[in-house]
Amino acid sequence: MRRTTLVIAAGFACAIAAALHGQEAATRATVPPSPPPDPGVKALVDRLDLERYKATITGLTQFGDRRQGTSRNRAAIDWIDAQLKSYGCTNTERIKYEYTRRQVNAPPAQGRGRGAGRGNPRNGPGGSVIFGPRGRTGVNMDPNAQPDEAIRQTDMEPDEPGPREEVFCTKVGSTHPEEMYIVGAHMDGHGYNQAANDDGSGTALVMELARVFNGADVTTERSIRFVLWNNEETGLNGAIAYVNQRKDLQGKESPAGSGKYPEPKWLGMIQHDMMLWDHGMPGADGKVSREQRPEADVNIEFQMSSKMTEASQKLAWAFKQANERYATDYPAAVGPHMTNTDSEPFVDLIASISLRENERGSQIGGGWDPNWHQPTDVLATYSDKDYRLGLNAAQTTLAAVATLTGATLTR
Repeated sequence: MRRTTLVIAAGFACAIAAALHGQEAATRATVPPSPPPDPGVKALVDRLDLERYKATITGLTQFGDRRQGTSRNRAAIDWIDAQLKSYGCTNTERIKYEYTRRQVNAPPAQGRGRGAGRGNPRNGPGGSVIFGPRGRTGVNMDPNAQPDEAIRQTDMEPDEPGPREEVFCTKVGSTHPEEMYIVGAHMDGHGYNQAANDDGSGTALVMELARVFNGADVTTERSIRFVLWNNEETGLNGAIAYVNQRKDLQGKESPAGSGKYPEPKWLGMIQHDMMLWDHGMPGADGKVSREQRPEADVNIEFQMSSKMTEASQKLAWAFKQANERYATDYPAAVGPHMTNTDSEPFVDLIASISLRENERGSQIGGGWDPNWHQPTDVLATYSDKDYRLGLNAAQTTLAAVATLTGATLTR
């Protein structure tokens, strides 16, 4: 009886193996490999530079954590505005809104994303399950926890409620100015640090893309808007204000007959939030390695419970392919739990994705980044391997957006 069982099991295993072999062959036949890089897109990607990217992050950190509602936040917005203009993105504008809540001592926003928790204590923000050892997470609100006196003094002014601003500029499309992709990151931070990673790394990425796309010899068929959100850390208030103020203006020519579209139709929203640190899971002691892991990757996330899941997933895979074709060092992984960042207000309106260093819900929520909202989120924490991970995210987004908008070099 035992031998018969073994024979049947062996036959069953062979049948499964044969079926899988046939399935694998069919998959190979129906899913073509990524095409070779387009020379024009590659030439644009090659204009990104590690040292320039690092320098832009460094420029942002002169304003400390850039906490909303402070003079350092306002000074950083003015600096970003001036930098964008120096890149040739001269049509800068500002969204203005009012923020009334003061949240200096607010706890970390765990679970403001859709589906957060889902009734399972193991779930992180956005509903993704956290496996394995976990590190501590939270927001440092103690200035004395910052050992660097200069950083501590820069960050000392508390936030106050009142008027807020955030800056954006637009690369106007040559043949379809009435349509655009939105490329964003949030410029505010907190935690008595320099907000170098959260989200200086994303802000610098968007600014570097604005520099490349606004080169005098670059033309795009469709428009691209580069937005540096404010008030992300208090609940995505800047992105929400943008959506509320401008969603009904999409695709409307103003003045009539001018060929100008103050708010082109949204084709997709691409957010960048924390790009530098992928050092792996905490150990049993809750600590994370100081070294970037060899298998680090860029995480591209969409939200599988949104009204635009199909379009968002399609956009995510387009970015995955752009990474395969143009990124130089690190691969990309696609995940379904985008949450807790400025793409959220767009998620039921248009295709929306975010690029990150880790999965937001399961990995960052599980303590994989011990610098998140902590005094250690400073320039000195990160190595060139970390910065290069952010640069690879920039290469990924630049290549994908260049392809989607029909970017070309005119000389």
